[in-house]
Amino acid sequence: MRIMLTILSITLLALMYRFWLSDDGIREVWRLEQAVAEQQAQNEQLRRRNSELEAEVADLKGGSDAIEERARAELGMTRENETFYNVVENEDVPE
Repeated sequence: MRIMLTILSITLLALMYRFWLSDDGIREVWRLEQAVAEQQAQNEQLRRRNSELEAEVADLKGGSDAIEERARAELGMTRENETFYNVVENEDVPE
């Protein structure tokens, strides 16, 4: 009976060692869980970005306001009979 108990104890210790300390044990599970959590956070960030881009595309396809806003801001375009004023502050002139 003692021999059987000793063999079972050694087997249990070997399994516990493998479970807690080996590269395929619990440390690997924790590392994989952390990697999954990081990937999920990155996926959520990309989902939000995609939603924003989809909304912008829909706005550009559906309305002329967004197109006009972009033309004014990025290209400096103006409407017909509209005057564009560019105010530049001169830091050399004392007030």
